[in-house]
Amino acid sequence: MTDILEKSQARQRLRSLSEALDSGALKQVARILNGGLSPSDIAHLLESSPPRQRALLWNLVDKQLEGEVLQYLSDDIRGYFLSQLNAQELADIIEDFESDDLADLLQQLPDTVIQEVLDTMDEQDRQRVEEVLSYPEDTAGGLMNTDTITVRPDISIDVVLRYLRRHRNLPPMTDSLIVVSRRDEFIGMLPITKMLVSNPAATVREVMDTDIDPIPVSLSDTKVATLFERYDLISAPVVNEDGRLLGRITIDDVVDVIREDADHSLMSMAGLDEDEDTFAPVWKTTRRRAVWLGINLITAFIASAVIGLFEETITKVVALAVLMPIVASMGGIAGSQTLTLVIRGMAVGQISGANVGWLLNREFLSGALNGLFWALVVATAAAAWFQDPLIGAVIAAALVINLVAAALVGTVLPLFLKSRNIDPALAGSVILTTVTDVVGFMSFLGLATIFYA
Repeated sequence: MTDILEKSQARQRLRSLSEALDSGALKQVARILNGGLSPSDIAHLLESSPPRQRALLWNLVDKQLEGEVLQYLSDDIRGYFLSQLNAQELADIIEDFESDDLADLLQQLPDTVIQEVLDTMDEQDRQRVEEVLSYPEDTAGGLMNTDTITVRPDISIDVVLRYLRRHRNLPPMTDSLIVVSRRDEFIGMLPITKMLVSNPAATVREVMDTDIDPIPVSLSDTKVATLFERYDLISAPVVNEDGRLLGRITIDDVVDVIREDADHSLMSMAGLDEDEDTFAPVWKTTRRRAVWLGINLITAFIASAVIGLFEETITKVVALAVLMPIVASMGGIAGSQTLTLVIRGMAVGQISGANVGWLLNREFLSGALNGLFWALVVATAAAAWFQDPLIGAVIAAALVINLVAAALVGTVLPLFLKSRNIDPALAGSVILTTVTDVVGFMSFLGLATIFYA
């Protein structure tokens, strides 16, 4: 009930802010921004505003809130605001950032600016950030936070509790303490819930969990997200090749990875970047989309060239021109269904060399059965429409061929692209559409040429 009330109040504040903006009452806007909205709400408002209004709102945000707001912005918009700041302004903003969030932010800046910002930090914070920056952004090392609480296995629970009370507060998402050796080698985890109900005289070794596997620093962020989802983790330790503890990954960063992967898959289908700004300027939007439109134009010319090979046949049998889109469209839809299923299966780790053969056989049979069923439907309609049983038989055969081809290509294509380090979500749909168009037109017009020659 409290959450519903808070959401309702937040919506009311956003409506009040919108009304104040429309009326030009900037003092009221600033008061609502800095006194009534959370950093995440401010970030959402900035992302939902056209460029000129966005710049105005950003200038009204309190300096003390800028750092928190930046953490919630998409990379595209955050990069723009960062480019407006000098090194000292950045240093002031990032003072309370966690090492992983700070590393994400710094990676959007030129190397010279990164070094200037690092030079303004104290030795301990700089070492933590440099540790995270030394690993690729899309790995466990790039996700991890070096702010951890570690304990030795030979001390008592009572000593651990007294040690924790000396802290002003614990790092966010601390559900467990990490147990390490004197050489910082990972040994196990000490859940706080378990520690609180244990005998204070017991040692950490007697209470800790040792059946937890740490995450290798080089593991991809997608696989990290899969582990968190599978085992319902809140945090997990990260170790190097020698088993030495480097940091930990928390669920809030994993949620960001899951959201970014989902955005990437959705936007890639249209050839767009997952950080595409909804309210980006015209020229920037046009430039980004032009490349993908050019690629699609090339594939359209390929399909048109195939049609051009059968120009004489189409001239003789005009009905072919009417029915051609049916064959291509059915193949495209069938292929997209298979392609989407396989890409999803790859993303969640369900597809491997052990089961791809079964999947390929299943898709072949499904494509053939759907092809036969819809071929019968379309053949009956075409024959009745044009009073020509032969054209019904031709389009039926073409449909079966194209739907089977679409199912096979939709299964094999993403696996092939992945093996070549090409993003299947980005390139798969364009290649698949080209293949189904070419196979559909070739089979339909080719068969028509044979039977109507």
